[in-house]
Amino acid sequence: MRMLQSPGPVNWEVAAQVAAVVAGEGDRSPEAGERPQLEDLARAALTHVVGETGITLAAGAPVRVLSRGDWARLHLDALRPVLELLAGALERALDETGGDDDLDDPSGPETPTEPPPAGPFGLPIGPDAFAGIMGLMAPMLLGMQAGSMIGHLARHALGRYDLPLPTRDTPSLCFVAPNLAAFEEEWSLPRDELRFTVAIHEAVRVAERSVPWVQDHLARLAGEFVSAYEIDADAFTARFGEIDPSDPEAMQAMAGDPDALLGAMETPRLRAAGDRLLDVALVLEGYADTVSARITDRLVPGAGRIEEAVRRHRIERGEAERFIEGLLGLRLRREHYERGRAFCLGVVERAGPEGLNRLWETEAHLPTPAEIDAPGLWLARIDLPTSSA
Repeated sequence: MRMLQSPGPVNWEVAAQVAAVVAGEGDRSPEAGERPQLEDLARAALTHVVGETGITLAAGAPVRVLSRGDWARLHLDALRPVLELLAGALERALDETGGDDDLDDPSGPETPTEPPPAGPFGLPIGPDAFAGIMGLMAPMLLGMQAGSMIGHLARHALGRYDLPLPTRDTPSLCFVAPNLAAFEEEWSLPRDELRFTVAIHEAVRVAERSVPWVQDHLARLAGEFVSAYEIDADAFTARFGEIDPSDPEAMQAMAGDPDALLGAMETPRLRAAGDRLLDVALVLEGYADTVSARITDRLVPGAGRIEEAVRRHRIERGEAERFIEGLLGLRLRREHYERGRAFCLGVVERAGPEGLNRLWETEAHLPTPAEIDAPGLWLARIDLPTSSA
């Protein structure tokens, strides 16, 4: 019953416990010598990135060297606003399933009603108790799913911005020390070259998020996505009508499936909101890849092999992928990254790096879906003259 009690739409205590358990296996604190080395690499990376992008606000970004648990705690806070919007969509769905038109009919006589009979742990049972049970269970289930998502991401992340997550807190350049060490060993990569490459990737993403409107725009699109969840009350009832809240194994299985709670809600409106979020995300990632490659090609001897390893690691998220797609709609695949890079390279070929950097002048400079596939259209719209490459 304590797990079913929550002061808000998401049980953050449960989320923190689940995230810690999922992230904990193989976790460790950064070693004494790692922190100063990684901080030095980060400062050097930021200097190069500011020179390439012209985004001077990134120069003073905080640098953090984290364990997996540290990463999970950071993102439980950073993703709280969008996940609570998601909980609001579920609450509205539960209101739909719990309505009874007869009770609102003023023409009929009032009939005294008995409270629903109580089942295990004092929970109501019977056909009229479904919405009440789900109202108790939803914050816990969302807490478990949020914790699972963040815990799985913590096991995979090399830095803060491996994914364009809709966070609004102060941009920071992060390294997840145990994951970096495991990735280096798995791919037999030179330590200094790998870590500098990761630092460059993180620094470019910090620069993007230092642009005043970028984080707000990304968070707003994510909010539109999670707010677009709708529900067919009959489908929702069919999915959850057999749940026994006193069965821990059944509850665990449902919380471990990101589609279980929200899969019945997908609609054309939701897909359209997800497409808008995806288009912005792939442009952000394409820009980051293009600028990172330009820097590492100059400065890292084994840049090609390391860049390919980083790209493969990024798209092979395993269990984390299911939660990110199911809860936040970020379904980035290799083809999306390639489409974003193709747009950015097309702009650079026509107008140089300075032309591409005009992305950040105003939110209105974000390309439309058609312009992503035709960079010349984007350049024409922002009235930037092209030059033959």
